[in-house]
Amino acid sequence: MIVLDTHVILWLALEPDGLSRPATAAIQQARLSSLSILISGISLYEIARASERGRIDLQSSTEAFFERVLSTLTVRPVSPSVSLIAAKLPAAFPGDPADRIIAATAISEGASLITADQHIRRSRAVKTVW
Repeated sequence: MIVLDTHVILWLALEPDGLSRPATAAIQQARLSSLSILISGISLYEIARASERGRIDLQSSTEAFFERVLSTLTVRPVSPSVSLIAAKLPAAFPGDPADRIIAATAISEGASLITADQHIRRSRAVKTVW
């Protein structure tokens, strides 16, 4: 099982060449093994917000993008346990609430987080692949 960071969802759907080889291999392995590829519900908010503000081009409506992405990914909600894990991440972990919730989702699932974010990777608070 793996969890994708928000930018990884976007790159996977729109610019797969932006993914590192280890990230691509982990995603392919999960698909071949029929393992769940998870995303946090907060990633959907981040994508919708960025699209509405014109910061990203989804090459379709946000609804159509979600429909396409959600046909292959499983959404995990922001649960009470994820909220508690996110709040207890160490001070060295980035303070952005979305980053904390996404990482906490991976931790709560016992999964690796696929992320290019150097600050998250350097914190070593969550197992990452990049």
